[in-house]
Amino acid sequence: MGERGMKLLGLVLLVLSSAGYGVVGLNIWPMPKSVNHGQQSLLLSKDFALDTEGSKYSDSSSILKDGFSRLLDLIQVSHNVDENSTYYDHSQLLKRLHVVIFSPDDKLQFGIDESYKLTVPSTGNPIYAHLEAHTVYGALHGLQTFSQLCNFNFTTRIIEVRQVPWIIIDQPRFQYRGLLIDTSRHYQPLPMIKNVIDAMTYTKLNVLHWHIVDSQSFPLEIPSYPKLWKGAYSSSERYTMADAAEVVDFARRRGIHVLAEIDVPGHAGSWGVGYPSLLPSPTCQQPLDVSNEFTFKVIDGILSDFSKVFNFRFVHLGGDEVDTTCWALVPHIREWLNKKGLNESEAYEYFVLRAQKIALSHGYEVINWEETFNHFGSKLNPSTVVHNWLEGNVAPRVVAAGLRCIVSNQDKWYLDHLDATWDQFYMNEPLANITNSKQQKLVIGGEVCLWGEHIDGSDIEQTIWPRAAAAAERMWTPFNNLAKDPRQVTGRLAHFRCLLNQRGVAAAPLAGLGRAVPVEPGSCYKQ
Repeated sequence: MGERGMKLLGLVLLVLSSAGYGVVGLNIWPMPKSVNHGQQSLLLSKDFALDTEGSKYSDSSSILKDGFSRLLDLIQVSHNVDENSTYYDHSQLLKRLHVVIFSPDDKLQFGIDESYKLTVPSTGNPIYAHLEAHTVYGALHGLQTFSQLCNFNFTTRIIEVRQVPWIIIDQPRFQYRGLLIDTSRHYQPLPMIKNVIDAMTYTKLNVLHWHIVDSQSFPLEIPSYPKLWKGAYSSSERYTMADAAEVVDFARRRGIHVLAEIDVPGHAGSWGVGYPSLLPSPTCQQPLDVSNEFTFKVIDGILSDFSKVFNFRFVHLGGDEVDTTCWALVPHIREWLNKKGLNESEAYEYFVLRAQKIALSHGYEVINWEETFNHFGSKLNPSTVVHNWLEGNVAPRVVAAGLRCIVSNQDKWYLDHLDATWDQFYMNEPLANITNSKQQKLVIGGEVCLWGEHIDGSDIEQTIWPRAAAAAERMWTPFNNLAKDPRQVTGRLAHFRCLLNQRGVAAAPLAGLGRAVPVEPGSCYKQ
C-alpha cells in the first residue's frame, strides 16, 4: 500500500474508532426522506404475518407475498430464533404487518412511484405495523427498511423492533439508480448475478446494467444469429436466452430493471468468431465493419431478440472508445468511405445514428456513452440518454443541450478503481454545477460501474460493497438529508456493511482501499 493509501487508512480507522455504534444510533441505510422514532421496544410475534386487508393490489403474481417471505428470512438469518421463548407471552408483541397498496398494477415501468410510508406504533390491541405504498415496488422498499429496524435480542432469543414508535416517509431522489456488471471480461455464473441483485435491493438500487458482451467474449445466445456465442470463452461460459429471461424476471420481482448493453461499433471483436465478415479484416478487427450491410442486419437481429426478453424502456448501445484506424486501412472500407464521401469521424457518426434508428424501431430508447455526445451531440436522437463516464463536467453540457444524462464519472463511481474510497463514492454529486431546475430534472440518475477485467465470482461482492452502498444513499436520499462530511455517516455505513455480512454478502471493510481485507482482529463495526 502506498503512502496515500496508508494516510487514508489511518484517517478511516480514526473515524471508526471515534464513531458511535450500537442500537442507540439511527442505523438505516440509505437514510429515508423523513424519520421519527421513539425509545421503546417490541418483540416480533412468532406468528408475525402479512395482512393486506383494504389493499387495491391483489398480488396475483405473489410479488408482495414473496417479498414478505424474504423479509422474514432476512431478519432471522443471523441467529436461531427460539420459538418456545416465554417472552412470546409478553403484551408488547408486534403481531402483523398491515400493507395497503393503492395501485392494482404491478407492471414495472421506469419512473414508477417507489414511495412508501411505514409506521410501527408502540401500543395497540393487537399491535400492527402499517405500510402504505402507491405500488407494490414502493412496498418492497418499505419491507427492506422494516428489515433494518429488526434485531436479534440475546436475552429473549427472538426478534426485537427497537426505538418504536416509528414513522418513516420515504421516496427516491433519482429515478435511475444503477449498478453495472461486466460478463465479457469474466463470466459471472447466474447464482452470483442473482446474489448481486438481492444485495441491490438492500440499498434500493433499481437498475442492473448488464454489460453482456465485449471484445473478449460473446457469452449470450442470439437465436437470430446462433453463431455469435461461438465468441464465448468456452461452451459452458454462456447464457441462454432462457437464462437471460430468468435474470430479468428475478430482478423484476424485486423492483429492479435490467438494462442490456451491446457496445457498438467498438468493443466487438468477439462477434467475429462466429461471423468473421463483421470485422474489417482478419488482421484489423475493430470496430465493426461500417461498410457491410450484414453488420446492421446482425444488430437488428440482436435487438429484435433483446426486445423479447429485455423489456426495460432503454437499451444501451455503447459507442465509446472507437478507434477508426481500421476503417482507413482496410481497402474495401476505404473504398466505401470514398464512395459515400465520408471521413472516419463521419462514418463513426453514421454507424451510431443508424444503430440508434434500429433500436428505436424495436421500441427502445437509447443510452450511449458520452463520446457520442462529445463528437456529434447535436445529431443524436433527441430521446438519447448520454451516459457520462470520462469527465465530471460533461453532465452540465449534456443537460444544457436538452438531453438526459446518467452520471458515472470514473474518478468517483468506478468500482474497479480500487483507490476510489467509499467516502469519495458518497460525496460524488450527480447535480454538481447544474443549478437550473429544469436541467437538473434531465439528470435521471447515476450508476456505479464494475468493469470486469479483474472481477469474477471470487471477488465481485467485496468489490461492489460497501462502496456501491455509499453511492446508493447519494442517489436515494434527498440532498438536504445527505451528510456534508462523510465522517458523519461512517458509523452507520459500518453498521450496514456488517448487516450485509450477516446476510451472507461478502462486503469489504470500510477501512483501507477498495476491497481490502481487515487490517487486524476486532469487531466488524470497527473495520
